[in-house]
Order: sequence, then structure tokens, then C-alpha cells
Amino acid sequence: MKTLALVFILGSTLSLAQVSYPETRRVDVRDTFHGTVVPDPYRWLEDDRDPEVERWVASQADVAEKFLAKIPFRAKMYEALDKLNSAVTYSAPWRRAGVMYFYKNTGRQNHSVLFRQPDGVNDPEVLLDPNTFAADGTISLAFASVSQDGKYLAYGKSQAGSDWRDIYVMDLATKRMLIDTITWVKNSGVSWYKNGFFYSRYAAKQGDTKSLTAKNSYQQVMYHRVGTRQSEDVLVFADASLQQAFIGCFVPEDSPYLFRTVRLAASNGNTVYIRHVDSARALWKKIWDSETDSWYPSHYHNGMLYGTSTKDAPTGKLIRLKDPLGRAEFETIVLERDYVLDDVSYGAGRIFLTWMKDVQHTVEIADMDGKITGTVALPRNGAVSGFDGRDTDSMLTYTFSSYIMPATIFEYDVKSNNSKVWQTADYGFDASQYMAEQVKVKSKDGTLVPMTVLWSKHISRDGNNPTLLYGYGGFNISQTPGFRPSYIALLNQGCVIAIANLRGGGEYGDAWHKAGTKTQKQNVFDDAIACAEWLIENKYTNPTKLALNGRSNGGLLVGAVVNQRPDLFRVAIPEVGVMDMLRFHKFTIGWNWQSDYGEITKSDEFRALHAYSPYHQLKSGVKYPSIMVMTADHDDRVVPAHSFKYAAQLQHVYSGTRPMLLRVETNSGHGAVNRQTNIKGTADKFCFMLYEMGVTPDFDTFHVVEE
Repeated sequence: MKTLALVFILGSTLSLAQVSYPETRRVDVRDTFHGTVVPDPYRWLEDDRDPEVERWVASQADVAEKFLAKIPFRAKMYEALDKLNSAVTYSAPWRRAGVMYFYKNTGRQNHSVLFRQPDGVNDPEVLLDPNTFAADGTISLAFASVSQDGKYLAYGKSQAGSDWRDIYVMDLATKRMLIDTITWVKNSGVSWYKNGFFYSRYAAKQGDTKSLTAKNSYQQVMYHRVGTRQSEDVLVFADASLQQAFIGCFVPEDSPYLFRTVRLAASNGNTVYIRHVDSARALWKKIWDSETDSWYPSHYHNGMLYGTSTKDAPTGKLIRLKDPLGRAEFETIVLERDYVLDDVSYGAGRIFLTWMKDVQHTVEIADMDGKITGTVALPRNGAVSGFDGRDTDSMLTYTFSSYIMPATIFEYDVKSNNSKVWQTADYGFDASQYMAEQVKVKSKDGTLVPMTVLWSKHISRDGNNPTLLYGYGGFNISQTPGFRPSYIALLNQGCVIAIANLRGGGEYGDAWHKAGTKTQKQNVFDDAIACAEWLIENKYTNPTKLALNGRSNGGLLVGAVVNQRPDLFRVAIPEVGVMDMLRFHKFTIGWNWQSDYGEITKSDEFRALHAYSPYHQLKSGVKYPSIMVMTADHDDRVVPAHSFKYAAQLQHVYSGTRPMLLRVETNSGHGAVNRQTNIKGTADKFCFMLYEMGVTPDFDTFHVVEE
């Protein structure tokens, strides 16, 4: 049996002298909101293309690199993470027109490769290798979609981690690239219909919409016919009054209908329109309209359309639409329960209902009328996805994972209701040596907040374990169980890892989500603070050995929490965070986040935003934790200006000796652009955390051993 040898903390590092930061000029810029004057001394850092800003960023990056280069175990940490992330991995396969498709990574490739395997053929072949897109691995595959007849592949390329993607088309019979090149696409894939596809784009005539400082507005829907140029595409829908909205059109597989969905900037709901897909001149019929609840038709069967909604059902229900172009009657076929309907899949003429109770999944099988007919046996507590297929399929696939079980893909025989492993990844990980325990933490207002604590069985709860607390808490996104091989590097150094399921997520449905939004956003920070206090009170760690980490909305969490309770943490690492809560809506798709954060034009929401905004609430004279702000120069989702301004203000107000670094990844975006970039960033994060805690990991015995 393979296990990872346990390593215990042996020593501490030398303290560093105070870091010398680049000079950052301050400007006298002030805004007035509802009678409150708010200074913004680093407004000039928002222009990422300004040569002065570029020089400042380069200087900050140099300071961070010199600091990190002095950490004596940095190279060994990278080596350990590189080994831990070297397992062969597969995606769940999918089928189209008698061919199976899947992604595979040898464990050392920057990007996973798309394979295909026709029925009756034993060996799969490489269809598309994103590692050939660019020598440095900075161009990635954003998506790949096979046409329903199996003739074509449409795929998107992303440059340097950008959310923008250019779409190309391949003839699958010959693997020949066609002339098709689609640009100005963001927040859109393709929906195939006949010899072409629907997609959404932005208007190039607005100027340099792809700038990080630009607002992405006025999305339009087009139809592209394969083998033609983009200039020949047909405009399907555009409305100049809908400047800040996500608009898309799609055709559910095998249906005769074209749907148009619209979601406005500050809305959690949507509007859905329908017409016959071949009736271009027909009027659109509105069949759904809600500012608070959404519905998307996700499956077509026997003339009816199926989809989930939280309307009058905060934990979710399954409804279907009869006679869409006629009476358009909605019928609830799976009622709401006191736990969350997290996902619904359709395959083999059945419905697969994935329920989430206390952040653990169970799967029920129902007929097409919603009657429960059975359950799927899962390996243990954890999270599952999959079960998608055609009505004629007899074999489906699903993926299961937990915090201590690597993602495993199962083949599921529908008739026998049995599963067998199709593929899994071998990380040499012995789950029996580790614990994953869910606890309930009482927050400030008495709400019980789930948190999963991971640790090696070989450590003692003596209150002195290095601990990483991770949180997100927003946008109805649940932090479900999942195996992360990089965590092994910390667990095998005697560290504790805690993942908090904060309000604002979707773990307990719509009410849980809304309890962490707008004027109630402080609940999210209170939840995280309560989780940190629980870890200390229950002797897992202490404030000198506790780190707080989060990404994106989780980066905001880190900034807000350490402002409010800096005494709880020794280290804080906000990654690609939203840090200026008064101007977030002014960049790229930031207007979309008003549904969670609120609008500064409303006085009560402005006061809530200003009260926790990480950039604005930094104070002089505070003993902050050691902080490393992490961002990327091509992040066009949460633009790096958030991190620039926050880091500049942090360095300005802080007068102690702890480092306040700004680490900027080049040629990367909101997520790491490739495998190497991801490992390098994770290594620096873990090194900074341990070094600032005074912990020296022992990598001499950190290896996979045979027993």
C-alpha cells in the first residue's frame, strides 16, 4: 500500500527586517455618497495600461519575489507540489453520435488533452491538444462543444487566462480546421442548431471592450453558420436598452424551441422568452419573469420542458412546462424539501435528483413525472456530479469526490443500478491516515455554520498546529467536498485545513444565500470570525499559527475579516479579491455582482458596502497579520486594480515589521493559466504561510513510500 510519510514541524525561521516598498504617490480624489465624503488616494492605479502603473506593479512584484526567494524551503515546496499534482487524471466522458469524448492529463501537462473514441474502437485518439496552442502554455482551451450530428467541434481559446475567448470550428471527419473565427465573445459558449450555432458577443464598435478597465456591456445574440465568416453572422437579438445584462439563446437538445434568457445586473432572477427555432420572424413569447428567482429550461422530453427554480421554494423544486407556445402551464413534479435540490440530470429516460443535506450529496432516481423509483449508492459522504445522457442510453457516468477521496469516475448501469470504477487518479494517498470531520460553529447571531476540518491522525490537538482556514461565502456557490492534492503538502507537515461553509453560499438554499448578501453581508464575516475562534477554542491552533485564505469573493472575505479581527490571524492571503466595494461595478462585468453586493445608489446598501470595504477600512496603528495579496495582470473578471489599491493602502497605513506583499502573476487571469502557474502560486502561498508562522517543513522525508 502507498502512503505519504508524515512529517512533523521541526524548527522556526529567522525573522526578517522590515520590507522596503516602492514609493506610491497619493492623489487627492474624493467621492461623495449620500452625504459621506470618501477619499480614494490610489484611483490612478486603476489604469493598468498606464506606464506609471506598469512600473509600479513591476516594482511591487520585484519586492515580493525577493522576499519569497529568501524562504529556504521554497524550491522544495514547489518540488513536493509538482509531485503531488503529477497523477494521471481524466474527465467524465460524454457521448455524441456514436463517439465517446473525454479529457486526459498525464499529470505533467499544462493543459488536459481532448480525446475521442468511436464505438467499437479500442484505442482513443487525440482530437485537440491545447498544449500546442502556445509554447509557454499561456493559451488554454475555454470550452469544446460537439455538434448534435457529430460533424463539427466548436471550441474556444483563451489568452493568458482571460475570460474572453475566440471560437474556432473543426471538421471532425477530417480534423481539418475551417475558416470560422468568432471574436468578441465573453460569458458565452455555443448552442448548436442544424449547420451552425447560437452564441452571445459584445460589440467591437464600442472600442477596446477587452481592456481590464472597460465595462463589458450590450451583449447581443448571433447565429453563425459553419464554414462562413463572422461578418456573415445573423443577428438574433439585441436591445440597446439592456446595457448591463447577460443575454443568451439556446435550443434544448431535440426540441423545436429557441429560448432567450435575460438576467439584469442587480437581479437574482431572470426573464425567459420562447419561439419556434425556425420561425425567425415570429414574436417572442414571455414565459417566465422574476427579479428574485430564475428558471432555465434544461431538458426537453415529450413536448415538455424541465427545469429547477427556487420560486416559492427556497431549497429548490423541479418544475416542467407544458404546451410552451400555447397555454404554457407550469407544473411542479418534485416538491421542495427541508434540504437543497442541488442538481438535476437527465439520462436513460430518467431524472437523477442530487440532494444536498449538510453539504453532503445523495442521489435519487425518478421517472419523468417526478415519481421516486430508487437511489444511487455512493461510496461515502461527499459530492457527486454527472448522470447526463440521452433517453436511449443504458450506461451513464458520474464523478464522485470527497476531501479524502480523489475524484473517481464511475460507469453506472441504469438497469442493474450498479456502479463500477471507470477511471480514478492515484496520488499515493492513504485516506485511513487522515480525518475529515464536519462540525457546526455557532456564529454571532446564533446561526450554526458547517465547517469541515482536515488533519492527520498523527498530530495532537495541543493548540499549536499551523492551520489554514478557507472561505468564500457568496453568489449562491456551495463549498462542496472535493479532493485537492496540494493539501497533502500541508497535511503531511502537521497542518490543519478548515473549509468553512459561510452564509452567502448555496449550502442551505436561497435563504442561506440571501442571508449573506447586500445589507446582510456582514453575516458572512461574522461566520468566518466564529470559525476562526472555534479552531482556537477547540485547541486545533492559536492566533500565531492561524492563516486565512480565500479567492475572488473569498479574497474580499479575507480583506474584510482581517480588518475587523486582525488579532485572530498570523497570516492572511487574499487572492484575486474584490477590495474596493464602492467601484467594483465600474470594471468589466463587475456590474453583475450588484445582485450579491448591492448598489451604492441606495443609501442603506452604500453604508453596508463602505462599512466592510477592505480598501476603505484599513486603519493606521493596527497590528495586521502578515499579508500577501495575490493577483494576476490579465484578470479581466476581478481586475487587478482591486488588489493594487488595497496593497498600496495597506503598505501606507502599516508601520510594523510584518510583510505586506503584492504578488502579481504575469500572463495569467482570474484562475491560473496553466498547471505550472498554479503550482508556483500554491507553493508561494504555502511557503509564505509557514515561513511567517515560524515553521520549517521537513521535506527530506516527504515522499511516497511502498509498504
